[in-house]
Amino acid sequence: MAGTGNVSVMNFLNEVAENYPAAISLAAGRPGKQLFESIDAESVSRWMTTFSRQAPVSNLWQYGRTAGIIHELIARQISRDDGVPTAGDRTVVTTGCQEALTLCLPQLCPEMGDVVLVRNPTYIGITGAAAATAVEVHALDNTIVGIEAQIEKAIEQLATEKRRARAIYLVPDFDNPTGEVLSLEERKTILTACARHHLVVLEDNPYGMYRYEGDIIPPMAKLDEVGCVIYLSTYSKTIAPAVRIGAATLPETLFGNRTMRIALFDAIVERKSFVTVNTSPLCQAMVGGLLMERDCSLRDWLRPAVDACRRNRDAMLAQLAKCFPANGVPVCWNHPKGGFFLCLDVPLRFDAQAVTECATQEGVIVMPMAFFSFDATQDHRIRLAFSATEPERIHAGIMALSRFIGRRCGFTGQAHMRLQSPS
Repeated sequence: MAGTGNVSVMNFLNEVAENYPAAISLAAGRPGKQLFESIDAESVSRWMTTFSRQAPVSNLWQYGRTAGIIHELIARQISRDDGVPTAGDRTVVTTGCQEALTLCLPQLCPEMGDVVLVRNPTYIGITGAAAATAVEVHALDNTIVGIEAQIEKAIEQLATEKRRARAIYLVPDFDNPTGEVLSLEERKTILTACARHHLVVLEDNPYGMYRYEGDIIPPMAKLDEVGCVIYLSTYSKTIAPAVRIGAATLPETLFGNRTMRIALFDAIVERKSFVTVNTSPLCQAMVGGLLMERDCSLRDWLRPAVDACRRNRDAMLAQLAKCFPANGVPVCWNHPKGGFFLCLDVPLRFDAQAVTECATQEGVIVMPMAFFSFDATQDHRIRLAFSATEPERIHAGIMALSRFIGRRCGFTGQAHMRLQSPS
C-alpha cells in the first residue's frame, strides 16, 4: 500500500478559500485567536528584554548557532509540560516542526529502498516533507487491527521488495486528521516493535496540551527505554503560528548507542546549516523570554486557548447531534478528547468536487479525509476542524453541511444516526 500522498492539497484548499471568502471554513487546522490575542508590542518587548539578560541584544541580529540559542529552555519546557526527560545538547531548534521533518527524514532514510512508515490516513505535512526530500512513504494497512501488526506486515512486505523501513511517523495525541489517541498499551507495543526492527519513531506532538477530558497518557518519548524516539514539538499551537519555532529532540542514546545519537544529531545540524542556516534568533528570543517569564511551562498560558477549543468542540458535537437526525442522513462521528479535529463518516463520496460544490451551494468549506489517504478507504469521510471557528459559525457551518449532504443523498428525514464511542 505504498503511496506518495496528496501533496497539492493545501494549494487546492487555498484556492477554494480565495474563491469563496465569505464561506465558513471547517477545514483550517489552526489555533484560535485566544492563543495569541494577549500578545502585543509591550509583551514582545518584555520577552526580548528578559531573554537579553542571558544573551547580548547585538547577538540577536547575527545568524546565531545553527542548532539554536534557546535549546536549553525548550528542553526544560518539554520536560516540565510533557514529562519527556531530555537535555539541551540533544535538542535542535527548527523553523517550525515542518523543518524538523525535512531535516530528519533524509538522515534516517539515506539509501535507495529506505522508507518511512505512516498511518493511513496521515498528516499531509509528512508526505510533503518526504516528497521534498525524495524519501519514500509506505502507508500501513489500516484493515489490520493494531499498529504493531500493521508494522509487522509492512516490514514483511517491504523485505520481499528489497526495501527497508527505517522510521515511522506518528501523532499519538489527537491525531491529525482523525483526532484519535493511541492508548498507553498501543504506545508500548509499538515501541517494542520498533526496538525489535530498529525503527526510529518520529513522534509529533502539536496538540498534546489540548486535552479536554480523560487522563494524560505519557508521550512515547517518555516511555522509550531503548532510544528510538525523536520527539518533535512546535510553538505554533502553544504560542503563535507566526513565531515559526519548533524542535527535534533526540533520545540520550540511539538504540543504546550514544555515539550513533551524537552522529545523527551532528548530521541533522549540518543539514540545517545548508537548508536554513539557522532559525531566526529574534523569534527564538521572543519565545525564550516568554519561557523564562513562565518558568518554562506553558500550561497556564495555554488555558484560554484550551478552554476556547473545548467550547468549540462541544458546540460542534451538539450541532452534529441536532442537525443530522433532523435531516435523516445516516452518519457517524467520533468524540475527540482533545485536539483540533473530529472525523465524520458520510454516505457519499466526498472529494475535491464535493468540496467546491459545498462551498458554492452552501457556503461552507470542509476537508475530505481522502486528501490524507493513500487509497479509497477514506473516500466517505470528512475531517472537521473546530479549533479556529467561533461557535455561532460552527452552528451555521454544520447546518449548511447537513443540508448539502442531505440533498446530495436524497434523504428526507427517515434514516438513523449512529454515534461512535469516544476515542
